[in-house]
Amino acid sequence: MEDYHDQRTHNRTDFQRDYDRLIFSSPFRRLQNKTQVFPLPGSIFVHNRLTHSLEVSCVGRSLGYLVGRSLREKYPHSEASFDSIESIVSAACLAHDLGNPPFGHSGERAISTFFSEGEGGKLQGKIVEEGGRWSDLINFEGNANSIRLLVHQFAGRRKGGFAMTYSTLASIVKYPYSSEKTSKKNKFGFFQSEEADFVRVADDLGMLRLNDSPLEYCRHPLVFLVEAADDICYQVMDLEDAHKLNIFSTEETIEMLLAFFPVHKREHLRQVMQKVDDVNEKIAYLRSSVIGLLVNECADVFLAHEEEILKGEFQGALIKHVSEEVRDCYDRCAQISFRKIYRSKDVLDVEIAGYRIISFLLKTLLEAAENANHEYSKILLNRIPEQYEVGASTTYQRALAVIDFVSGMTDVYALDLYRKITGMSLPAL
Repeated sequence: MEDYHDQRTHNRTDFQRDYDRLIFSSPFRRLQNKTQVFPLPGSIFVHNRLTHSLEVSCVGRSLGYLVGRSLREKYPHSEASFDSIESIVSAACLAHDLGNPPFGHSGERAISTFFSEGEGGKLQGKIVEEGGRWSDLINFEGNANSIRLLVHQFAGRRKGGFAMTYSTLASIVKYPYSSEKTSKKNKFGFFQSEEADFVRVADDLGMLRLNDSPLEYCRHPLVFLVEAADDICYQVMDLEDAHKLNIFSTEETIEMLLAFFPVHKREHLRQVMQKVDDVNEKIAYLRSSVIGLLVNECADVFLAHEEEILKGEFQGALIKHVSEEVRDCYDRCAQISFRKIYRSKDVLDVEIAGYRIISFLLKTLLEAAENANHEYSKILLNRIPEQYEVGASTTYQRALAVIDFVSGMTDVYALDLYRKITGMSLPAL
């Protein structure tokens, strides 16, 4: 943010500093104990939010490099910093899941439904009466929470949050509009509390404003590359994890991955694959080949539709515009994954537990924040770090402070706190 500009000469660009600042941050490290899809921990290593974010960042860097290089060749005399695209995209990819709560995507739904269907609903009247935005809570969005985490000044922390560059911040926001506009549950880009910050970022970058009330902008162009990197990784890497967990057989996994390629290419891939005996290495080789294919396809789509993207006229994700054969294969994998992975018993068990734990923590801590003078409330509130302003002046701000605390937890910490509050476990004496 602008408060941290200085006149010193640095060996790193501001965008590289964004990346480094994220890597060394506590919220990023905590992603290692947040569920991506499959339960953690286990005897078989599967992806967590941290490994997913690192892989998305690598893929995003490749996309940014291809696009930046091609744009430089297309516009050799332009003063635009095309070489910075890969740094911006890779940093934004690192941060894209930073605001996601524990227990995977079910954590987002648990927070939303606590307010829309659960006991949090009784706060609606007070929040609306005080001028708070109720739609922020019933549509809780991890992407919007990432922006809050990056720009909000938590108590005792520096102004500007992570002090990220505007370009990196804008490249994270997949849904650049208010929750008042959302027609789909859990799709918006910023809370009411960060709307003024986002307006400053968007207007300074020249993002196209579509509407003032509710506020809505066109996407920043680099969002499409960040989104594509995420789409590529979660689809392909989930297949590899499912194979390790025996949800898919080796032959099933090989056939799904080979299907991305034309017939004449498949034979070559099989020949290379046969050079190693280790089954996991065979799958890893095909996985890397599919990722490479999808990176090239998505970069080509971006470059082919560059003018539409800049005008805010391009609709949908890049992955939805790749060549027909590749798109059909991607969609088939998504359908199979939904049935066999995302609805598998282990994944559903995490969702069930996540709903229970998050709902309980929100209920208990919000009741304490709303009744701060009660003796038991004082004990509970002392358990919350001072950076979270649970004593804020409005109900909306107190609710967000409790959500900040809960969404920042790892799976293990949330479960441990749940057990301690309920008396299921006690500190060792």
